[in-house]
Amino acid sequence: MATIVKCPTCQKDVVWGPESAFRPFCSDRCRLIDLGAWANEEHKIPDKGRADLPLSEQQLEQLENELLEQDNEFFK
Repeated sequence: MATIVKCPTCQKDVVWGPESAFRPFCSDRCRLIDLGAWANEEHKIPDKGRADLPLSEQQLEQLENELLEQDNEFFK
């Protein structure tokens, strides 16, 4: 028996399998609507960090080092 999921955009039933090229979406149109919502920041992943707490010098240094490493990896 095939697994059926709801399209996140229009709630239409979608078979979860190779025959559904855009799963979990029912179509490319619904996939693009969802992508646009993420781009417009209508969908967000909640930040569980406390933005109102100041960072220590050690935390700031660690973040700077992580960003430098990512930057260096990007340009390799």
